[in-house]
Amino acid sequence: MSQAYFLVHSAAANQALPTPSERWVQAFAEGRWVTWSHLLALVRPGDTVWMPVSQPQWPARIAELLVQRPGCLVVVLSSVPEDAEGLRALDAGARGYCHLQAVPELLREVEQVVVHGGLWVGPSLVQRLVAATRELVQRHPGSGSGAGCDLSALSEREAQVARAVALGKSNKEVAEQLFISERTVKAHLGAIFDKLGVRDRVQLVLRLQSSLPADVPGVRP
Repeated sequence: MSQAYFLVHSAAANQALPTPSERWVQAFAEGRWVTWSHLLALVRPGDTVWMPVSQPQWPARIAELLVQRPGCLVVVLSSVPEDAEGLRALDAGARGYCHLQAVPELLREVEQVVVHGGLWVGPSLVQRLVAATRELVQRHPGSGSGAGCDLSALSEREAQVARAVALGKSNKEVAEQLFISERTVKAHLGAIFDKLGVRDRVQLVLRLQSSLPADVPGVRP
């Protein structure tokens, strides 16, 4: 069974270690918070390491961690998430990037996505991915799949959810657009991922990008 670790700063002698956010502790009752040296001694392939951007030289530490302990999964946490910072995290090798104060349910969802091989990024980064991918396909038509994506395996509602998510909409925005609950959106996404053979929203965007009309509004960053 995989273990969740939260990387904290080293404490002075005779002082207790800093603790993660209360929400992280609620999300991972069996989670452990450790310093860098202890992390390297404990972490194993498949474990999830939650690294706040307050850590000095955090991109370099991600790279070092993945070299010394390949197979572990890194999620970067930021108190003020920004697209540029999220891209740096992914470029360094992180599998996820989210808000430091995300609610416990969301933190557990992030873990499930990355443990199953997916990427977790916010809606804004997904929108940027949509825009960049569509621009690449328009400039180099041969780089796309050409035939688009077959959604025939999806129900009508699932196809609506898939297209909305592929345009970079958040679960909340999809729910409001389709007049359904966010819980229902999540259930539909689970079915969509299984039927289309994708692991996360990012792969869904890449799969559907060639099926989206070129003049759909709201996909530019």
